[in-house]
Amino acid sequence: MTKQIYLDYASTTPVDPRVLKAMLTYFSKKFGNTMSFHQKGAEALEAVEKARKTIAGIINAKPDEIIFTSSATESNNLALKGIAFANSKKGKHIIISSIEHDSVLNTANWLKTQGFEITELPVDKRGLIDPKDLQKAIRKDTILVSIIQGNNEIGTIQDIRKLGKICRENKVYFHSDAAQSFGKVAIDVVKDNIDLLTSSSHKIYGPKGAGLLYIKSGTPIVPLLHGGGHEQNLRSSTVNVPAIVGFAKAAEICLKESLENKRLTKLRDKLIKGILKTIPHTKLNGDKVKRLPNNVNITFSFVEGESLLLELNLAGIYVSTGSACSSPKLKPSNVLMALGKNPEDAHGSIRFSLGRWTTNSEISYVLKVLPEIVKRLRKFSPFTKK
Repeated sequence: MTKQIYLDYASTTPVDPRVLKAMLTYFSKKFGNTMSFHQKGAEALEAVEKARKTIAGIINAKPDEIIFTSSATESNNLALKGIAFANSKKGKHIIISSIEHDSVLNTANWLKTQGFEITELPVDKRGLIDPKDLQKAIRKDTILVSIIQGNNEIGTIQDIRKLGKICRENKVYFHSDAAQSFGKVAIDVVKDNIDLLTSSSHKIYGPKGAGLLYIKSGTPIVPLLHGGGHEQNLRSSTVNVPAIVGFAKAAEICLKESLENKRLTKLRDKLIKGILKTIPHTKLNGDKVKRLPNNVNITFSFVEGESLLLELNLAGIYVSTGSACSSPKLKPSNVLMALGKNPEDAHGSIRFSLGRWTTNSEISYVLKVLPEIVKRLRKFSPFTKK
């Protein structure tokens, strides 16, 4: 292995050195508990409130509408369970899409066991929801709609503003998982008609262990965690001050360096064009235009996804696949199956996700070695076309 090319930024990102620098003092010098009534506590609280104000400004929210959590998974759980139990007297019907992240999908499935009814909206072959389907699915007992903004696997970006408007007109709470899109796509919670929004630090070059849930003022919600009353009694637990400071710094950098998304889009399109042109029996998954600037998801027909991932790993190229392997005991990606893929093609799909340190030369290298790897694997693949 001579090179190490990281193309799994959608999974997690390295902490930006500028973010790390901003965090360091809160590990040792300004280490106080935000609930302590002394100088050290005041320093910590001031840092958290500054971070809250920074992030609120980015999405056009009020600072007190931002609740810090440990992750996007926790935020999604709080959004769905919190709204469900706070509004169960009104109704027990919740709508999600068929391509949600597992933290939404599995939470919704758990809510079924608690007496709630879940409707999954279909998507087209590009992964887009038809707003008419949402309108038809809303009932008198519908209390929440949760739609992912930028899909974590295929990169498709939904028209959140239009979907949110439908929910607002029907007086239904609207939640969006923006863990992948925050920092890459402009978000205005007011104009986009959003009642709840999830985001995550480690997807934007901040540390792991910090996420947020925006909750529009006046939205009834019950907490998952009970304790000392942190985060307006909605998320009791000693506040992770360094991580929150890092989260805000990372978000601030994304806002200031908006041209980065144009650079990534150019590299993304180069990779897509190169793969589709040089490797036969390949197809782009997700919408060509309405997609995250750093996402490339390709189906390599007649190739088992995990074998391709392992071969790329040996070549120093780190990517991911939505499915573990072609074993019939393991289910293919629910996202790819929702697009109408057959199980074999779903298992043969790879996600390349680019980031801040991805270079043009790295993309060129991938396009140089990938065709030969795919060709070699197809010779021994049980899926090879006869």
